[in-house]
Amino acid sequence: MIMRDAQVLPDGSRIRWAEVAGREPVRVYVHGLGAAAAPYFLEAVSRPELAGHRSLFVDLLGFGTSDRPTAFGYSMEEHADALATALRAADVRAAQVVAHSMGGTIAVHLAERHPELVAELVLVDANLDPIKPAPRPTIATYTEDEFVRHGWDETLARVGPHWAATMRLAGREALHRSAVHLTRADVREQLSRLPIPRAFLYPGADGEVSGAAELVASGVRLVAVPDSGHNIMIDNVEVFAREVSGLFTRS
Repeated sequence: MIMRDAQVLPDGSRIRWAEVAGREPVRVYVHGLGAAAAPYFLEAVSRPELAGHRSLFVDLLGFGTSDRPTAFGYSMEEHADALATALRAADVRAAQVVAHSMGGTIAVHLAERHPELVAELVLVDANLDPIKPAPRPTIATYTEDEFVRHGWDETLARVGPHWAATMRLAGREALHRSAVHLTRADVREQLSRLPIPRAFLYPGADGEVSGAAELVASGVRLVAVPDSGHNIMIDNVEVFAREVSGLFTRS
């Protein structure tokens, strides 16, 4: 595994990713809010079912090992465009993209706005609809100034050690702006219109996905993963690797 990077903004800001050499088609792994790609995906991708392909574990701008510019807007569309710039610099075309949570929202925009980059799309418990306000404090319920001043510390104490381990690497403005934009994101229709193989993995214990019939009618394959929560690739590594491998049309 090697680290690579590419400039994605005029101010010099760079996206970084860990890359494993292997055969085509290339596979791109995209993390969720407050996360980083390698810590969430590497164990599953090391399994025989998924190993052997050129694989990029990309940290979105503002997160993980990537730069954290404070002048960037961090909308889902802006994230997708910055990711597209990095993938082009990596000479990626027609990738198999696996994207978790917020990363799935961004990946839908990526496939719609930059169709030459995405040939197949696997979403892992991704956000498709706007998020209703929660009764308890969340990142998006703070103003940006409140989050930078005290919400950051309160959030890290609240989320627990696993999520905090990668969240602490995020830029404060990046985390807050991304969270706010994520609450407004609505990509269900875009996902339904994409003319590529698509799948959606979700925790089996959550029950049927909202709008399941419409998604299936549009060609999206729905896969319930047992014994898992939101972090499916961590909670049930074996089943995640097997199911994702089986979803790809090109091996």
